[in-house]
Amino acid sequence: MNDYYEILGVARQASQEEIKKAYRKLARKLHPDVAGPDAQDQFKDVTRAYEVLSNPEKRQMYDLGGEQAFGAGGAGAGFGFQDIFETFFGAAAGGAARGPVPRGRRGQDALVRLDIDLHEAVFGTTRELQVDTAVVCPTCNGTCCRPGTHPETCAVCHGRGSVQRVTRSFLGQVMSTSACTACQGHGTIIPDPCQDCSGEGRVRTRRSLRVEVPAGVDSGTRIRMAGQGEVGPGGGPAGDLYVEIREKPHPAFVRRGDDLHCTMAIPMTSAALGTVLELDTLDGVREIDVEPGTQPEQVITLRDLGVGHLNRAGRGDLHVHLDVQTPTRLDDRQRELLAELAALRGEEQPEPRLAASGSGVFSKLRDKLSGR
Repeated sequence: MNDYYEILGVARQASQEEIKKAYRKLARKLHPDVAGPDAQDQFKDVTRAYEVLSNPEKRQMYDLGGEQAFGAGGAGAGFGFQDIFETFFGAAAGGAARGPVPRGRRGQDALVRLDIDLHEAVFGTTRELQVDTAVVCPTCNGTCCRPGTHPETCAVCHGRGSVQRVTRSFLGQVMSTSACTACQGHGTIIPDPCQDCSGEGRVRTRRSLRVEVPAGVDSGTRIRMAGQGEVGPGGGPAGDLYVEIREKPHPAFVRRGDDLHCTMAIPMTSAALGTVLELDTLDGVREIDVEPGTQPEQVITLRDLGVGHLNRAGRGDLHVHLDVQTPTRLDDRQRELLAELAALRGEEQPEPRLAASGSGVFSKLRDKLSGR
């Protein structure tokens, strides 16, 4: 006679959890799909031992009379392959009847791109979008049926959406469950589909949407519009619509994060004597005070004239880079005056001085942007 405790490798006083754990380990190791056909007999013995020891009543009978307590059929009589699946995956995977699959399914998400200019990115805007997408069929209202008709219960699966088949294997009879091919698992069939949507429950059309674009968006920012994507088959719920922002270049301002940068050219005399300049910003005309002795690489910062911060208060800054221009064409009088100025300053024959490495305007801008 077989010793079921020895087959499973557990003590006679082992708990149900220990027996179940031991069986799972051996079943995975000896399953014919893993160990090959040579392990079939061992797999049968392990399965038979578990079927007895996992049942308190059968275990008590076995402890009293061994295998003979179960008669000629042995402990495995009536043991179905479904029990093995129940042990590993639960009752649903072991062939238990599944409910019908709903005909309506969630639709796909959609992605559209929206081009905006810098002014719209700075302050935010509201835009109208034309979107080609799937909507609920207005004729059948998503039922997929011609008006006046309705779905009928499948005659093959009787509304269950699945069918069961019994086959024989080395473990005896095996019951398998699969989706009904007649109704595709829905449990109902559409005898008279809607002609406008061909039984899909949805049609494609173009519709208008209002998109709220918040201040601070940048190229690559995606705005999620819940439930505005594709309506699913069978009139199922719609997916989401994502609006991806693409910001168009501006002719005067360059964006770096939430800050704006621009360059203003001023004459050498204005930089030396100082002046007041007018700059047409995105917020209107602003005056810029240029201090006397301003150098070519100087940057003037105008606070809170940059891009609005996304999803929070405040704005970035506007940085004005001054490009001091030296005159290239001088008449005789201008040349005479500059020569007189050079003499007064003792600069007729200036001694050249090497500037520190990396002190140019672009180096300073790079260091400023990188936080150095």
